[in-house]
Amino acid sequence: MKVGQPMGDVDGCEDWLPVSPMREEVDKDYVGFATLPSQVHRKSVKKGFDFTLMVAGESGLGKSTLINSLFLTDLYKDRTVPDAQARIPQTLEIVKHAVDIEERGVKVKLTVIDTPGLGDAVNNEECWKPIAHYIDCQFEQYFRDESGLDRKNIQDGRVHCCLYVLSPFGHGLRPLDVAFLRAIHDKVNIVPVIGKADCLTLTEVQQKKEKIRQELEENGITIYEFPECDSDEDEEFKAQDAEMKRSIPFAVIGSSQVVRELKDKVFRGRQYPWGTVEVENSAHCDFLKLRNMLIQTHMQDLKDVTHEVHYENYRAQCIQSLTRTGARDRSSRAKLSRQSATELPLLPLTAETEKLIREKDEELRRMQEMLQRMKEQMLQSQVEQSDSL
Repeated sequence: MKVGQPMGDVDGCEDWLPVSPMREEVDKDYVGFATLPSQVHRKSVKKGFDFTLMVAGESGLGKSTLINSLFLTDLYKDRTVPDAQARIPQTLEIVKHAVDIEERGVKVKLTVIDTPGLGDAVNNEECWKPIAHYIDCQFEQYFRDESGLDRKNIQDGRVHCCLYVLSPFGHGLRPLDVAFLRAIHDKVNIVPVIGKADCLTLTEVQQKKEKIRQELEENGITIYEFPECDSDEDEEFKAQDAEMKRSIPFAVIGSSQVVRELKDKVFRGRQYPWGTVEVENSAHCDFLKLRNMLIQTHMQDLKDVTHEVHYENYRAQCIQSLTRTGARDRSSRAKLSRQSATELPLLPLTAETEKLIREKDEELRRMQEMLQRMKEQMLQSQVEQSDSL
């Protein structure tokens, strides 16, 4: 029988079970703010998540295998590898692979941006420009959508992370690596990765990591910085985060091959005459650390840094250029007003140009209104201070 429900009719009257005073007191104190996280969780799961990952680096370093290993999918079924003759000229292209992944009811729209041909030509001068241009184009498209009238269904195509795969051979960074990273380090979160790390001994891996970190700092290249752990995080998570920071750049091995060494031991790895390398063994490589960082612990932070740092920098530059353009347009209109309208040729405007002009005028109008409100607030605060004195 529920509390507060009638027991039955006795002499035409209904008797009710008394409500506990403690329950009544708890209900008075409980407002319901504690359910807000669950509300956000339900809404987020229903909407789904999106993540855009760019993979860059020269050919033959295992980029495709690494991506398939990270997300347990096959994004490169129809891939064809060009021969040496076809790679002589610069043939860099931007290839987009999109796949919907679902795990325990959580849906993620994963977009992988591949850059085949980077650094493969004889002359690699400014071969990174198409990649930097693609990142800027995604910022520009998001800026246009955000400034438009319909802002409910904005598609976020911005690159949230760039895995740059470094060669395990040689000493440190190559000139191409330095030039490429300098060109994009202020546009995207860079996570450096040493590919095919099974070519190196453990000592060589540590030496190469130290050399790469030193050269990144010397060349002023900024990579993704892990956020500091909150004070209320448990010690295990803090230790895991510290280990990830020490492991940059991650030395990884990728494999889609399933190895059966013993009857009860099945794992993904690579078999060699001298032994077997386990992809998901932390003693063999940093694959698990990279996957945990990308997916389990820092995926949302990568998106936040993209929106709050890289995109905001691009947006500020756009607004400054629009403001300067508007000032020049007003000055030129003042000069042209002294001329006869019949002397000015009429230039046809396309629909795209008219739309862009309207968007710029709307943005300028919003900025002027915001400046006016700020001016009024400053005047009001000055008046209040003078009254108080």
